[in-house]
Amino acid sequence: MSEDRTGKTYSFDVCSECKLSCCQDANPPVTQKRRQILMNFLNENRMLTENIFIRDDHPHPATDAQKFCVFYNKETRKCRVHLVKPETCKAGPITFDINVQKGKIEWFLKKKDICAFAEIMYQNKTQFKEHFEVAKIEIIRLICDLDSEALKAILKIAEPQTFKIGEDALPQEIIEKLQS
Repeated sequence: MSEDRTGKTYSFDVCSECKLSCCQDANPPVTQKRRQILMNFLNENRMLTENIFIRDDHPHPATDAQKFCVFYNKETRKCRVHLVKPETCKAGPITFDINVQKGKIEWFLKKKDICAFAEIMYQNKTQFKEHFEVAKIEIIRLICDLDSEALKAILKIAEPQTFKIGEDALPQEIIEKLQS
């Protein structure tokens, strides 16, 4: 999504006007690998590195009193760790579910009611296809790197206001992870 206009990306133009926030009450899962990438980035940029991760049913960035992600800058409405942000943040507004019985990962797109960018992106078939391919790579990486307990917890989270946009065969290692 790089259609650059006036120094901002197209997605930022849309997202900065949004009254909802993907960065509020989302709790994107963070694997050990992603945590290390984030910590390296934070250290290199001399940013806060204490008390930034928590683990409830799955590991994720901490949130403030308003449930905003610790990496979200409320003044700029931008992610402080955009270059290395968690996989589900990169994939958004595309999300997933796993159907173990069918051996499939099912892909979903958020509806316009909760994501204005999703609708605009979906209407531009070239941009949508490009983003969908990136989202698949990011989410497959995430589910391969998550431990089985965290992955099972994530799959219990309801994703309302989405519609199915496709499915792919699930890697055997993921099927085995979920059956353990």
